[in-house]
Formats: sequence, structure tokens, C-alpha cells
Amino acid sequence: MSDADGRVLWRTPGAGGSSSSSSSPPPALLTNEGNLVVRSLNGTVAWQSFDHPTDTFVPGMKVRLSHLTGEGNRIVSWKSPGDPAPGPFSYGLDPGTSLQLLMWNGTRPYWRTPVWKGYAVASMYLSAGTVLYTAIVDTEEEISIAFTLSGGAAPTRVGFVAMPTMKVPDKFSLDTGNRSAGECAARCAANCSCEAYAYANLQSSSAKGELSRCIVWAGELVDAQMIGPRWGGETLYLRVPVADASTSPGIQSSGKASGNAVKIAVPVSAAVLLLTCIFFVWFCRCRDKRRKTESQKTPMPGTRTGTTNTSSEIGEGDHTGDLEFPSIRFADIVAATGNFSKALMIGRGGFGKVYKAKLDGGQVVAVKRLSKDSEQGAEEFKNEATLIAKLQHRNLVRLLGCCTEGAEKLLIYEYLPNKGLDAVLFDSARKAVLDWPTRLGIIKGVARGLLYLHQDSRLTVIHRDLKASNVLLDAEMRPKIADFGMAKIFGDNQVKANTRKVVGTYGYIAPEYSTEGVFSVKSDVYSFGVLLLETVSGIRVSATEGIMEFPSLIIYAWSLWREGKAGKLVDPSMAGSCSQDEALLCIHVGLLCVEDDPSRRPLMSSVVSILENGSVSSLSLPTPVQPAFIEMMGEKSQRSDLENTRNTMAMTVLQGR
Repeated sequence: MSDADGRVLWRTPGAGGSSSSSSSPPPALLTNEGNLVVRSLNGTVAWQSFDHPTDTFVPGMKVRLSHLTGEGNRIVSWKSPGDPAPGPFSYGLDPGTSLQLLMWNGTRPYWRTPVWKGYAVASMYLSAGTVLYTAIVDTEEEISIAFTLSGGAAPTRVGFVAMPTMKVPDKFSLDTGNRSAGECAARCAANCSCEAYAYANLQSSSAKGELSRCIVWAGELVDAQMIGPRWGGETLYLRVPVADASTSPGIQSSGKASGNAVKIAVPVSAAVLLLTCIFFVWFCRCRDKRRKTESQKTPMPGTRTGTTNTSSEIGEGDHTGDLEFPSIRFADIVAATGNFSKALMIGRGGFGKVYKAKLDGGQVVAVKRLSKDSEQGAEEFKNEATLIAKLQHRNLVRLLGCCTEGAEKLLIYEYLPNKGLDAVLFDSARKAVLDWPTRLGIIKGVARGLLYLHQDSRLTVIHRDLKASNVLLDAEMRPKIADFGMAKIFGDNQVKANTRKVVGTYGYIAPEYSTEGVFSVKSDVYSFGVLLLETVSGIRVSATEGIMEFPSLIIYAWSLWREGKAGKLVDPSMAGSCSQDEALLCIHVGLLCVEDDPSRRPLMSSVVSILENGSVSSLSLPTPVQPAFIEMMGEKSQRSDLENTRNTMAMTVLQGR
């Protein structure tokens, strides 16, 4: 590093020679403007720090946006006053229009400037005695905005800019005596500390017989505002430097002061840019305090004052307009998913497809796109967006935003890297990561999530489609219940409901729901029992292998339990880490949850209490009743006979997912 005279001030270890003695330009140079420039061997700029702004916009730096790629640079806040890591707020050109500047909070637009009117250069006088010049350059390749400051040398001449219809600032001094407008201007120009003046002809004489009024301001101008003539606004004359009065239209020279000041239009966009920079710095310093205040005052997302939706309201009409989560532009989602690339698709279902995406701020999310061929897609979309926005629990998947543009409907969720429980539990190559403590944690987490839906939230929610693929796992294998498209909300005194349209996944559907269309919280308890038995055994409820001659996993589990061999149900892949007492307790609870009679199934509050506190030896749990299927067919019926009988069952509009 060298100074302006070529003297070496600092060099890296091992560097020899003097930079001043070399005929080639230095590879890196810190300019007087604060720009660190790295040059290639031929002298061209290979990299410069001004192309990568942080939280400070300095003179000479540019905010760019490419017309070709839609990409640009932004000013990015610090994470905290002492942590220079990227924070949530950024400031730059709007990639959608390039005609305005935007401030983002993460990926959500937070504030914007007025739309650009086409000016190329704007200037604004600052109280420090300098001029702020803002330049906008728009080419075929890119549009950029930069600003510079004048040298700040003391002007040899001064003039005044007329600001019409203003509420004049506070802290003024009254210059008494009948003076003309020119004399008032001259008085201000002669005083080096005078920053502005205002002159008016009085409607009537004052007590001293004065017919005019001249007031002046020294120092900072406080509480000035453009209010219009209707509210008593008057012309305020601001002191500015004048290089050449004859070539500066709109500026009144003190040497040729006259009563009729020439008005100019101060560039609004330049003023907004300066105010934006000030606001940006202030906001970054105060954001932590603001977040705390807002978290105490802002209602939970999706709430509406004085209103609670009932089950009859969900899916009837579009309630997404009442929700308070960010709306993300479809174009941004297309870019984040690589135009919905197959390589980024991480799942699919009755709703549509799910993609992994990375938003502009670097946040990785999951994007759920409504399939145009899905008959229930629109209803599921409204239902899911409405419900998840109203529910907040560590064992429920978190909704980050949505997008509804034309026929496109998308939901944006937190990204859970381990995907669905089924993808790990039923994969022989991956299931080894699910040792017993992990599986027990998943079982308890799902139970707590259901308890919240049924009892602890301000709504009573029946999920109706709880299954292994709808339990997602985060990086620490913590479970989160997902897919609320089938869910229903119960009123305060509602216990159960009937439907002609049975939805869900065969094997997880409770008997009373599949045959009579009756569902309640006990329907979810049944689904949880099936999921619990799957998690302990590692066997799908629909599997035909691994359950010997029995027609289903439930009957197989009950038969082993009755014979005192329930331990054989435990997945062999976790035999080394399994606690026998805890596994037997889970199997016992699972069998109670899948009772055919809903009244015999425990509530989720009891299930959570048993799993958290009990063991088979210390609790007097009810004895699971023999499944009605075996009683009806006989305990030693052949599997083929059972399948034939099952296939003749009457199902009410059963829709698998």
C-alpha cells in the first residue's frame, strides 16, 4: 500500500521491492474514494469493492441492475451493530421494473421510492455547504444509480432557492423594520450563519406600523414542511452556493437581489434518495427494538379481530386475503426453482409438486405448486393457507408465504432437509439413522402436535390425513406435521361431524369415518395409532410382507401383543438401541388408539401424558380389544379369504392421496 507520492506504507509479508519503482501498475489499489481496485496484468479492472456494497453507500459507488439477467447489487444491512454478517434488510433497484428503488426485509418489499421520471442528473444542496449530485445511467445492458459530492470549498457567491407553499421552520429570528424583499435577502446573504429567509407583505400594519415581515434562520432548519397555500404555506428561500449566477437558472443572486425570486423545481427523487439513506441507517439501528415491539402488538398471522372461522367456513370462499404472511412474486419463484426444474423437485402428492428453492436473500425454502389437474387443489390451497397461518407450534410445519398470480397458486414453507418420515422409515438403506431415541422423539413430537391441534390452539382442528409422508423431519430429525388441505375446524361445542365425501389414505382412516362418514378428534387418534405402530415396526400399514399370514399390520401387532410377544414387532434395525419397556409401552398405546370403537380410544392429552411419564409396569392401561375384523372372520382365516371380504366392503366416496 502506497501514498500519493509513491512511498510504501505497508506490504504483505514476502513482498519485495518498492511499488514506486515498478513500471507496471499495482495489482491492488485503495483509491481516495475508498474503492479497493484489483487489476489484471494488462491494467484492466478485474474486481473492485464498489461493485459489492455492504451497509454504506459512499460517493462514486453504483447500485446496478442488469437488463439482460435481472440481477444487480444491493446495499445490505449488518446483522447487528457489532456483527458485519448480512442482515435482513437490503436496498437496490426493483428487478421487476427498474424504475424505482426498493427496500426489502428478507424477500418481502418493505419500502419504495417514487417511480423514476427520466431525469439523468439531479442535484441537491446540503447544509454542510456541499451539493449532492445523483446520476442515473440507463443503457441497453444495465441501469445504474450513483451520487457524488461537490468539493465543499467555500463559495465566493451565494444565492437562494425558492421553496413555495412551505410551513416555515421553527426557531426563527424576526428582522424588524419595513424592508423590501431585496433588503431581506441581502440581510441574510450578509450573515454567514443565515441559512434561509422568508418575506411577506402584511395584510395590515403591525403595532409598530410595519407593512412587511422579514424572518431569518441561522443553523439547522427544524420542522419545515411543504403544506400548500390552502394551509397558509409561504415561500421559503434557502441559501445555496452559486458558481455563476448568470448560468444558474432558478437561483436568486445576492449581488442582484430582487423581490421576484425565480422558482425552480428541486428534484424530488434526489431528495428521496438522501432521505432513504438516512432512514436506512436509522432503521438498521432500531430494528431490534421495533421487532420486539411489533411482536407484542401484532396479532398472530391470519387472525381477524372478533371473528373465528368454523368448519363450515373453511374452503368456502377465499380467506387468503385476511392472512398476514408475505406474498411472493411468481417470477421470483420461477427464478428460485430454475423454472420448476425436475432436478429440484423433492416431492409430489394430490395437491401437486414440491420444489426446493433458494430465494434472493439466500434462504432455502420448499415451494408447493398447485397442480392444474387437481380437482381439489383450489379448495386445499385455501384450506391449507388459512389453517397454517392461524396455527403456530414447533411440531407443525411453518408457512413463510404464498403466491397467487392468475392460475398459479403456490405455498412457500420452511425447508426440511430430511423430507417425509416415510422416505427414511421405509428405506432399508436410510432407516438405520432412526435409532430408538430418535423414533421415540418423533412419536412424542407428533403426539404433541396433534394435542395442540385438538386442544391447545385457539381452534379445534381435525387433520384427517395424518400419515408417515405428512410428517416431515428437520435437520435434527424433529417431526413437523404437514399438509392441512384435508383439515377441518370444529366450533367451540362441536364434537363430531358427518360428510358424504370421505378423504384420506386407506389404512390410516378410522372405521367410523370410512363406513359412515363420521369424523372427530378420535379419527386423528386412530391415524396416530397406525403411525405409531409403523414407526416402532418399520412396516407400512399397507405392507403384505413381514406380517406373516395376517391381513394387516394392526391385526399382526394385536396378535403378538395377545401372545406376549409384542417385542417381536420392534424393527430389527434398531434392536441395539431399543428400550424394551418404552417399545412395549408405545405398542400398547398404539393398539389402544386403533380401537374400532371411538369411545374406547384415548384423547391425545392422555396419550402425551402416558408417553411422557409412564411405562407398562407402572401404569394400569386398559387392555386392547380384539379387532372386529378378526372376530367377524375368525382368528384362523386365510389371508386370501380376508382380502376377498375386505374388497366387498362398501366405501363412501373414498379418495386416496
